[in-house]
Amino acid sequence: MSFPDLVPALKKAMPSLRGRLLANQPLAELTWFRVGGPAQVLFMPEDEGDLSYFLANLPDEIEVTAIGLGSNLIVRDGGVPGVVIRLGRGFNEIAVEDTRVRAGAAVPDVKVARAAQEAGIAGLEFMRGIPGGVGGALRMNGGAYGGETKDALIEARAVDRQGRIHVLNNGDMHYTYRHCGAPDDYIFTQGLFAGEHGDPAAIAAAMDKITESREATQPIKSRTGGSTFKNPPGQKAWQLVDAAGCRGLRQGGAQVSEMHCNFLINLGDATAADIETLGETVRRRVKKKSGVDLEWEIKRIGVPDTAP
Repeated sequence: MSFPDLVPALKKAMPSLRGRLLANQPLAELTWFRVGGPAQVLFMPEDEGDLSYFLANLPDEIEVTAIGLGSNLIVRDGGVPGVVIRLGRGFNEIAVEDTRVRAGAAVPDVKVARAAQEAGIAGLEFMRGIPGGVGGALRMNGGAYGGETKDALIEARAVDRQGRIHVLNNGDMHYTYRHCGAPDDYIFTQGLFAGEHGDPAAIAAAMDKITESREATQPIKSRTGGSTFKNPPGQKAWQLVDAAGCRGLRQGGAQVSEMHCNFLINLGDATAADIETLGETVRRRVKKKSGVDLEWEIKRIGVPDTAP
């Protein structure tokens, strides 16, 4: 699918823009699933100021979608209308401030954990287990191995749809399980995380345990998107999926992982529709078997492919 080219008009309207604007840019290679159609416009801002300028001058009728490292994301086969914003090199700085780590939204969560370990900061080890970047962790209260973003966050910076910059403290984020209550149009640019003084060797050992556990129990070498469904209160999503007989279930080129059945994997030739249809099939079977409505944890964006 190809969208009308908005780039010339946007460049004309924003002469001071420094970031890259690309028309009909494929997104599949930017996601861990490696599926999906193009962005009508892909914008990669140089820094927070450039992002603010862009959003302040972008016509209101143009839809905006922000993506991070693409770990927890299905881009539908028809692509994404409007502008897709991807934060890159201008948002990958990381700094240690006593027992705090300040990290840009494009920094992988594992790098935050590693920087903390090297500085002897305990309490951020759990971030080793989150697939993705700081921006995604801020937006969905990312967590793993007993820790969540809400446990460590001091404050976050964000830019809204009008280009205004906001600084939010932990309470402003209104975090619940895998959910952030900050306005949907906020694009997070940076997070400040707190730990406590610890022994670098002990912290490294804890991180190694997380690494070993992930490698032993999750299909991390496959084209996957992390946990597919949220854990219902008091239950484990993978157990419900397993009990409904869905382990190994296939749809086209997509499969429920044999190793961990809360993971969907692209066997190599899956479409986004294969993956999403498989997820919905699992949800129906779980509902029929246990009465539980599983909620998607993976974000799905864009439109289906309408080609015959």
